[in-house]
Amino acid sequence: MTADDFGLHESVNRAVEEASHAGILTAASLMISGPAAADAIARAKQLPLLRVGLHLVLADGWSTLSHTEIPSLTNRDGFMDGNMLRRGIAISVSRSTRRQVEAEMRAQFEAYRRSGLPFDHVNVHKHFHLHPTVLGLLLSLAREYGVPAIRIPHEPFWFCRNHGTWRSCLSAAMLAPLIELMKYRIRAAGIFRNDCVFGIARSGAMDEAMLLSVLSGLPPGVTEIYLHPASQDRGGITGSMAGYRHADELAGLLSVRVRSAVAALNVTRGGYSDVLRSAGRALA
Repeated sequence: MTADDFGLHESVNRAVEEASHAGILTAASLMISGPAAADAIARAKQLPLLRVGLHLVLADGWSTLSHTEIPSLTNRDGFMDGNMLRRGIAISVSRSTRRQVEAEMRAQFEAYRRSGLPFDHVNVHKHFHLHPTVLGLLLSLAREYGVPAIRIPHEPFWFCRNHGTWRSCLSAAMLAPLIELMKYRIRAAGIFRNDCVFGIARSGAMDEAMLLSVLSGLPPGVTEIYLHPASQDRGGITGSMAGYRHADELAGLLSVRVRSAVAALNVTRGGYSDVLRSAGRALA
């Protein structure tokens, strides 16, 4: 299980630390330019069982480069807004925007490298690597920096049908062709990936009941379950997560029932690096 948005807020970092000590949370994805990134890095270095990767941000988050370096992406405070449609179109049609996106992506990879944490994986905030151009840049940087794995946002439709809304199910159906293209390109690049993921249709509400539902119907292959835990519900973490039940997700990670369900599965657990080692594959 993975916690996203590590480094976004100290309450997120505390939740990651607590859930890692409890033994159920095995990975976290770090916002390297998040307001609490330094605190997250310090905690991660004291958590030997936690595998950490880069949670690359191109929307709804803070940049690594300054506004003067990437004026098309940020406001003067260095914040990238959450309008992914507008940014996606700009990436497709504007060479200048593409250059700025590539520069910011490289800066985040480089900042993560300087942290001293090993790269377990890379994924992108809001799954923005569904954009073909962003994915191409991500694949190139992942190979350059020796990142062994990339997350694909392929959530089994039964989970959306049983627990999501009609909007989330429609979105999943519309994005299916892009996800298939993503699978092909990641495989062609020789980078490891998951087979499926859980956490999209119920983003911010992966509580005990949702975790138990996933674990009872876990498909074969490599599955990543991701959450957004925090030590307390704080609507002010970011405006885009005002309805997230962070504390309920942390409670799910600490649930005795969830831990018992995980133990009963008798599967390889950890980060992507652990899965690769278990399969006898050499890391990139």
